[in-house]
Amino acid sequence: MNENVLNANVGHRLRALRLSKNVKQADAAKELGVSPAYLNLIEKGKRVTPFPLLWKALRFFEVDPETFMSQLGEGRVDQALAALLDEPLLKSLDLDQDALHSLSAEPKLAGTVAALFNLYKNTRSQLENVMAQLSSEQRAHAPGPEGRLDYSPFDEVSDFLQAQTNYFPELEEEAEALRKDFGVERIIHSGQLTRMLEERFQFKVRFEDSPAGSSVVRRLDQEGRTLTLSPSLTEQPLKFQVAASLGLLVLDRTRLVDRMVGARTKHAETPTLIKVNLSNYFAGALMLPYGDFFKEVQRTRYDVELLSSIFGVTYETTAHRVCNLADPKRRGLPFHFIRADIAGNVSKRYSGTGIKFASVGSCGKWAVHLAFLNPSQLTRQYSAMPDGTTYFCFAKVQLQPHEGSIVRGTAYSIGLGTHAENAKHLAYGLPTTDLKRDAVPTGISCRFCERTDCNQRAAASYRFAFSFDEYTKKDCFFSPLVSGDQPEKERKKK
Repeated sequence: MNENVLNANVGHRLRALRLSKNVKQADAAKELGVSPAYLNLIEKGKRVTPFPLLWKALRFFEVDPETFMSQLGEGRVDQALAALLDEPLLKSLDLDQDALHSLSAEPKLAGTVAALFNLYKNTRSQLENVMAQLSSEQRAHAPGPEGRLDYSPFDEVSDFLQAQTNYFPELEEEAEALRKDFGVERIIHSGQLTRMLEERFQFKVRFEDSPAGSSVVRRLDQEGRTLTLSPSLTEQPLKFQVAASLGLLVLDRTRLVDRMVGARTKHAETPTLIKVNLSNYFAGALMLPYGDFFKEVQRTRYDVELLSSIFGVTYETTAHRVCNLADPKRRGLPFHFIRADIAGNVSKRYSGTGIKFASVGSCGKWAVHLAFLNPSQLTRQYSAMPDGTTYFCFAKVQLQPHEGSIVRGTAYSIGLGTHAENAKHLAYGLPTTDLKRDAVPTGISCRFCERTDCNQRAAASYRFAFSFDEYTKKDCFFSPLVSGDQPEKERKKK
């Protein structure tokens, strides 16, 4: 132990003794025959404690000198403070053991710091939507963790789908029975779907332009038993809209949503949103029958583009269906799904891999966003999260012009991802001999990312104290300055 550290430890221990005896600094200084200012400097470790003064202080505090001296080398830190050493925020504040020793010498201050930091952690946890995961049975009956400040109906729907592993065997059976009853081949056509609606459910189908200024493409009138569709729909989206309408009628007949969800939701809108999602699920099951689709998925090694051509559906519909393969007897690889626009807004997401999605924002390093740099190609990459989890991700941009204009139409990037070790099972898999080197460092979103050296940060992270030095510039303004950013000689001074 060097001399400076020894002086600091002696002073800190004397202060701790004084506080434990409830003696005011002025009273202790008077008893020891020194000024309060001088004693204050000693307690802070800024002055050497003369041995006569030390012995006098130990007699005053009734402490055995041998015991006192033996404890100086232990460097004990308040346990509550020591538990915070590995926190990213404290790393960014450059607090070391010596700094914590200083705080430990003041028990009330140490307790206050620890309590405030733990309060911050709890608040941050709510912001991050990181609550303890409920068991599968609990989640099935009470979807969604309590206590989340921004827990929306869409979050509740996502949790419901994940609790069911995005697989609904009853809807699979209903879709398969309907295909069998109408003798449908592999590729289903809009005319066949229309016939199902007319003959099975006695609904009329008509095509009619929406009122001026309206963008409605489908309206299912239960009372008039009519499905009205926009004449501008081309074959693939037309098939999906009719199939989804069939799904709504099947759900009404089977009352599946009521049986699975009932009134056990946090938001009143959630059951309706679940019904919409399940009708879309049914559409996928009707157009992409599980058994046939699973067989082709295995044969093509998850070639989503090829699969969409084989079954005559859109790339997005096929990507959705890939996330439904959770039949215990014919289980596919786990995937997460994300749809984003060119501004980075995420409009659809599903996590079958355990990846965490933020409620607002996402990482600009994800393949689903980078795909817009090469919209005519498939973007592929390995993505490494801060906790070391690595995924293989691929994304493709889907453009749907309106009146010949992409700006007036839609542009979405459809992304899929699975665990990195599954890349070898995919037609798109990238060869790698060094995953750690080849993986792109990514995160969840800038606000909750632990990375201190990301060159594309769009905002400061809540995980770090926001501080900056006008004389020191990192390659990204929002990257926090940490002790490792200082020259070695500066670190040694501390």
